[in-house]
Amino acid sequence: MMDISSLEFILIGLATFRLTRLIVFDQITEWMRAPFMKEIDEENENGEMSTYIVPKEGGIFGFFGKLLSCYWCTGVWSSIILCVLYFWWHPYGSYLIILLAVASLAAIIEAIMQKWIID
Repeated sequence: MMDISSLEFILIGLATFRLTRLIVFDQITEWMRAPFMKEIDEENENGEMSTYIVPKEGGIFGFFGKLLSCYWCTGVWSSIILCVLYFWWHPYGSYLIILLAVASLAAIIEAIMQKWIID
């Protein structure tokens, strides 16, 4: 049986949150999503163009496109990857988890500060 402390659980949770956001939303990983996505341009009633990025249809590209555009799906896979790293390659997995957890906490603090400053 594997024991995990509350602190370790929180760190893995924060790291999963950050890794998931990195994969699904961040501009720096757009190159990773690009082969599985397509852009759709639509014109609204005012004649303004909007571009939407949606998963490609069908096949393996469609499957990965849906996976990479779904926060919940990617979150499950991110948590699996981080838990495997933590429990099987503990020293190296721990470094990555701490790095992602600190980045996650910084992002959460920044979001709170932006909310306070703007509101």
